[in-house]
Amino acid sequence: MVRNPVGRLSSVVLGLFAGGILSASLAAQRTPDMSWPYYGGDPGGMRYSPLTQVNHDNVSRLKIAWVFHTGDVSEGKAGKQRSGFEATPILVDGQLVFTTGFNRVMAVNPESGMLRWAYDPKIDPTWDYGDALVSRGVATWLDAARSKQDQGPCRRRIYEASLDARLIALDALTGVPCVDFGRKGEVSLRDVPRYRPGQYHMTSPPVVIDDLVVVGSAINDNNRVDMPSGVVRAFDARTGVLRWSWDPIEKPPQALPGPNSPAKPWQTGAGNSWSIMAVDEERDLVFVPTGSASPDYYGGLRSGDDKWADSVVALRGKTGKLVWGFQLVHHDLWDYDTACPPLLASLLHLGRWVAVVIQGNKTGLLYVLNRDTGIPIFPVEERAVPQTDVAGEVTSPTQPFPVAPPPLAPQKLSADAVFGVNSSDRQTCQHWVLLSRNEGIFTPPSLQGTLLVPGNIGGMTWSGYAFDPQRNLLVVPTNNIAAVAKLIPREKLEQATHSGEAGDYAQQIGAPYGMYRRFLQAASDLPCTRPPWGILSAVDMNQGTIKWQVPYGSMQDFGGAHEGAVPWGSIGFGGPITTASGLVFIAGTFDPYIRAFDIQTGKELWKGQLPASGNATPMTYSVNGKQYLVIAAGGHPKITEEALNDALVAFALP
Repeated sequence: MVRNPVGRLSSVVLGLFAGGILSASLAAQRTPDMSWPYYGGDPGGMRYSPLTQVNHDNVSRLKIAWVFHTGDVSEGKAGKQRSGFEATPILVDGQLVFTTGFNRVMAVNPESGMLRWAYDPKIDPTWDYGDALVSRGVATWLDAARSKQDQGPCRRRIYEASLDARLIALDALTGVPCVDFGRKGEVSLRDVPRYRPGQYHMTSPPVVIDDLVVVGSAINDNNRVDMPSGVVRAFDARTGVLRWSWDPIEKPPQALPGPNSPAKPWQTGAGNSWSIMAVDEERDLVFVPTGSASPDYYGGLRSGDDKWADSVVALRGKTGKLVWGFQLVHHDLWDYDTACPPLLASLLHLGRWVAVVIQGNKTGLLYVLNRDTGIPIFPVEERAVPQTDVAGEVTSPTQPFPVAPPPLAPQKLSADAVFGVNSSDRQTCQHWVLLSRNEGIFTPPSLQGTLLVPGNIGGMTWSGYAFDPQRNLLVVPTNNIAAVAKLIPREKLEQATHSGEAGDYAQQIGAPYGMYRRFLQAASDLPCTRPPWGILSAVDMNQGTIKWQVPYGSMQDFGGAHEGAVPWGSIGFGGPITTASGLVFIAGTFDPYIRAFDIQTGKELWKGQLPASGNATPMTYSVNGKQYLVIAAGGHPKITEEALNDALVAFALP
């Protein structure tokens, strides 16, 4: 029997948001109260809201309702790293709760933005936390064993995983630590193999399933071969007692070195889950996206596929046992992390409704997997890819390519297809392309330098995607930027770092090669790839086809002065959300705006100016009959020319 779960799915979403869908005309007058209790709106991360008060007819009238300033900004002086504000708040029990780059947890009034409480874990901002001082949010848990009449603290708890590797539990009403959790409200997360302060940290919120809090980790890239373990762990939500742990990297039974390499011990680390996880409570499954094994650009000491790095895996919630895994990149040498959060949805496929996991990564490829088995819904082919010419390295002979949907970002760049705002820029870009080994996606790093298309911030990043279950459309932002990676023999690395050649140098300690990397940019700082550099796509997930693609955002003011107009489309780091009224909201572009698009056509309907670029995913909710749209606007911590900010901005209809 063919069963249509859209109604069931909608009822689940409505239950989560504690409200119902009204007609557009009634919604314009008053809308029911609806929360946003998870980072992605619901446990499966659809980023969809049933709200319709803000619609095509009135979205152009959105105005700033309130602005809250956290006070947490670091410009990177006095030994501190630069900070970012990448949090997506959650709304539970009438409070908007979020984190700052300093790991302060704050709760504000959702109608006025007035502060209700703040908790400061007092991290050391001078530690090297990899990219920057960032935290993307919190998770919450309601203790079902305690009744509403129980007036004691911590019936509802807020959980934060901190940059200095602590899991903290707070009372949701007051922000006071829950003293029955761990030691005075916190559990140390530092008890992992090869832990090093700062190099092992947390940037994304944990997830909660049943009475467990599950947490991953962020681990610095390219430092050394034996980085800390990327173990995923679950703790008792009440007591903080460790209940299970799972190591993403399975050591091969017989780890053989390459044919041109002397026998060396198998070594690696990381493979960690630094992005946001998803949960299916009915199936008792936690879906974990994992990053690359260490070091990123040389794998001669980690032979084989390095499972389950660069994968999405399903773990049993109660035990942490692996139910299934699907690897998106074998033996990663390109920093092609599974940075996107998994997204859980139901699709009509071959006449049947199927529960799926949608998973993309930095390659720009999108995979659709059966939620129970991990088997692809659309076929995936193992295709031959370019092979290494570096002594000691053994590349995977094939990589997995989905037949559908098609790639959402370019995967090759030729010298005659480069972009430049003038002839000098074009010549510079052509020089880089011609100088590099360049055989398309999955061309391995080399001693001469290899063109990586997409680069390590290309394709789909941690920004993720949003799904509209009524229209079966997935909205996906992608970046179109290439990079160059070069391996440098250990004995030549110090000389290379003093050569004056702009870019990033990394030690990759323990490997025979260090690494040099840079994005492909000309003197104007604009990318060498042909614009648009930021693309918003809508994918028909029933058919596996692209419905529309549009450029969004502007890089007109990026870098130095540009003669004339710069083409449309900006590199972005901020995810989308969708609403039942057929709107897509997204920020994240270099220019400081949040925008609304028509989900059916991709037409831009509105943009609202922010005090800085909004490198975060927005959220929406309604309180007392009024719908609000909220975005963190902090600027980008890695773009040193960009001014930072600390603003949480709420929009609403007048």
